[in-house]
Amino acid sequence: MTTPATGADLRRGPFRPGDRVQLTGPKGRLHTITLEPGKDFHTHRGHLRHDDIIGAPDGSVVRHSSGVDYLALRPLLSDYVLSMPRGAQVVYPKDAGQIVTWADIYPGATVVEAGVGSGALSLSLLRAVGDTGHLYSFERREDFAEIARANARAFFGQDHPAWTVTVGDLVEALPRTLDPGTVDRVVLDMLAPWECLGVVGDALAPGGVLICYVATATQLSRVAEAARTHGGWTEPQAWETLLRGWHLEGLAVRPEHRMHGHTGFLLTVRRLAPDTTAPLVRRRPAKGSYGEDYVAHDEGEWSAEELGERSVSDKRLRRTVRDARATAYPRGVPDQTISADEEE
Repeated sequence: MTTPATGADLRRGPFRPGDRVQLTGPKGRLHTITLEPGKDFHTHRGHLRHDDIIGAPDGSVVRHSSGVDYLALRPLLSDYVLSMPRGAQVVYPKDAGQIVTWADIYPGATVVEAGVGSGALSLSLLRAVGDTGHLYSFERREDFAEIARANARAFFGQDHPAWTVTVGDLVEALPRTLDPGTVDRVVLDMLAPWECLGVVGDALAPGGVLICYVATATQLSRVAEAARTHGGWTEPQAWETLLRGWHLEGLAVRPEHRMHGHTGFLLTVRRLAPDTTAPLVRRRPAKGSYGEDYVAHDEGEWSAEELGERSVSDKRLRRTVRDARATAYPRGVPDQTISADEEE
């Protein structure tokens, strides 16, 4: 009796048909392909046969028809999220690593995530909770949810057993999905996380961690003040991460001229025990902190554009859905058909 391959098994051993492979050329340029018997990878100088890669061990060097050698490796998670089909902006690896660490997401944890976007952060969270934990992801848009599911299936090689994706609003769907006090960690990557503090607070167990990823300083300020006003949370902590690579060649060791600068802010709070008030943090607000321009969290309505959200066209989303399906199901699946409306 043959045991079906697991996600871990699919990332070990020699290359197989259907594997994604990252090819690195002599100038460091990366190309990601999906292996298919009998096919070729073409460049302007010639081609490289997929059959020369299939059966070779991970980390092999294969010869291009022009005589140039290419290094073949299975993409790491950080490589994959930057090349996978995307409908929404992804959470970059530098921020995903911070989220997993500072939210203390561990194997066996029950984690809630909203929203899913293209699934980049979901992959890191699934890696962290493992098969013994569970990730409940909530996404308002069906097209984003489908892209995320397809990206996850393409990366893990199967539908992850610890993942449940729900299409709907977190405030309405979370109480119907999980009992109060049963969630260990909550990750909010959404436009207005302050609107969810009540329902998230009910779901989290005492001591549980809430971490919010927001793009702008106005969002950061609003969610921090909302947590203080709402009560039941520890004092908010916030930061951003800037990543700068270094050039390494002999004694020419120096910072690279380009860097990964601001992508988003992270804010964490922890859930207090019921009917508990945290000790007052003694701080002296800077002059003007609550001046004429300050808007409290429960006053006024901000548009998506004012909060920094970038809209994605329907045409681009339809194309991304098709690309994600093709990546997740390279040989085609009968029930994953594209409607006539999507083709237009």
